[in-house]
Amino acid sequence: MSDIRTPEAIPVRRDDPDDVVARLEEDIIFGRLAPGARLTEDALMSRYGTSRHFVRQALLDAERRGIIRREKNVGATVRFYSAEEVHQIYEVREMLTRQAALMIPLPAPQGLIDELSALQRQYCARADAQDLRGIHEANDAFHLALFSACGNPYLVRSLQDYMNLTLPMRAKNLADREGLAQSRRQHELMIELLKGRDSWALAQLCVDHMQFSKKDYLKRIADDGAGL
Repeated sequence: MSDIRTPEAIPVRRDDPDDVVARLEEDIIFGRLAPGARLTEDALMSRYGTSRHFVRQALLDAERRGIIRREKNVGATVRFYSAEEVHQIYEVREMLTRQAALMIPLPAPQGLIDELSALQRQYCARADAQDLRGIHEANDAFHLALFSACGNPYLVRSLQDYMNLTLPMRAKNLADREGLAQSRRQHELMIELLKGRDSWALAQLCVDHMQFSKKDYLKRIADDGAGL
């Protein structure tokens, strides 16, 4: 299991714990802190240039979100999912995604097309600016708007829960040039399919859309395991 050493200092305002929370979350979900990495308070204080109090708040928030794990006699570590867990989690997420996509009435109303097109423009603008947090937020906004069109808020809430659960697995994909380019193309194709009547093609594309990040995470944990 790796530890964080000689961290790069990132200045933050000492009076704003949300900055520490956001930076810790970004470092985890974008792969700067690898799955299984130990998170000591002293190292994080040095990394973010902040106080122990704010670091503890950040760790508590990250634990609530499920992106770190705390264990007795081990301390805090970046949440590590086994290959079996990844497959099981994605099985559920894929079923929810497919069902939500199949329930979207086609052709979709012009209002939905316009909303998704605007969100896609925001997504592309953040990508061009290499704004990782902006890319992540615009991507999630796009998918929530898309799946909300299924008309079942309970299904959308379940999907959102699994989107959050897979955040450490999928967000790094948004920092990958190949993965980001593929994501942009698939978003555009989703919008085009919404204008037609092929619900099965839309549902399959939505399921295919999440495979790049799934494969990438499985490769990362396999590579990390090989290096132990």
